[in-house]
Amino acid sequence: MKKLSLSIISLVLLVACGKKEEKTTPPVMPYKVVAVTQSNTTLLAEYPATLEGITDIDIRAKVDGYIEKIYVQEGQEVKKGQLLFKLETQTANQEASAAKAKVAAAQVEVNRLIPLVERNIISDVQLETAKANLASAKSTYQSIVAKINYASIKSPVNGIVGTLPLRLGSYVSSQTAEPLTRISDVSTIFAYFSMNEKQQLDITMNAVGKTFQEKITKMPRVNLILSNGMQYENTGKIETFSGQANTQTGSFNVRASFPNANKLLRSGGSGTIQIPTNLNEVIIIPQNATLEMQDKRIVLVADKDNKVKAVPVEVRAVPGGRFFVVDKGLKENDKILIEGVGIVSEGTLIKPELVDYATIINSEEKAVN
Repeated sequence: MKKLSLSIISLVLLVACGKKEEKTTPPVMPYKVVAVTQSNTTLLAEYPATLEGITDIDIRAKVDGYIEKIYVQEGQEVKKGQLLFKLETQTANQEASAAKAKVAAAQVEVNRLIPLVERNIISDVQLETAKANLASAKSTYQSIVAKINYASIKSPVNGIVGTLPLRLGSYVSSQTAEPLTRISDVSTIFAYFSMNEKQQLDITMNAVGKTFQEKITKMPRVNLILSNGMQYENTGKIETFSGQANTQTGSFNVRASFPNANKLLRSGGSGTIQIPTNLNEVIIIPQNATLEMQDKRIVLVADKDNKVKAVPVEVRAVPGGRFFVVDKGLKENDKILIEGVGIVSEGTLIKPELVDYATIINSEEKAVN
């Protein structure tokens, strides 16, 4: 009877222990995963830029004088040769009249001496002296006339008038520090920006062409995002890279040009250049399928035993903030978790629920649009 009781008690304890173990074993939870594949996309690299016209010419006085008239206004469009300013020339006009009179007197003297020399009444020396005096008088007169002409200041190019810091009555000279204004030819706008060596290599190595110049020529057209966040209506073209990197910053200076027929863009403005890079057959994943841990980007992958494995990846952001291009860390058909990221720990056994990769990409794209 005692042996039977002990057997029953042992059986009860064994069943109880079995139930206890069942309670502590966590259930295998289902999580959605996608098997990554390769596709095509376009990356946009962005660089802050400053805007300048084809030419920005400081307008300065060549002669001394007071500003008598201002014929233009700030922001006005002007043509080459158009009158901008006129300096006071009253004194110069008086000097010109006196110089002109001296020219006339010197000419009379020459005319008087010529027949006397021809009749050998006087020597040639007197006539040559008179001719020299005439030439000197003409030179003085022409110099004063040029001074008067310089007092009428004209635009050297077609362009837009800048600020007008000086007003009527201001005294100016060729030594005045501040220019009268600046004329900017903005029919084409140059956007100047810089990039580091790695960025320069990434762009040029992905460009089509054998030589460096051929790669620049065949680079895709670039966008300009204006300071108000709007994209400029015309695309631009990268024209030049600096011949060598700046030894202080390690950066390359780059220039892109944009047509500006409507004169919307002005010198001194700012914006952001977007350079597209077309990538073919690359792995693209949703950004929300990744974790950032310290200085690493992590993706959770379901291995062949359906256990979660944390995989570090190197990525580049796709425009729109929804996707990453994976440069290193994943290979085609790897199954990555797209839910439970940040919750599921490494080594956890899961039940993968495969979701179509194209469906995820399309739904993300619709969310962006």
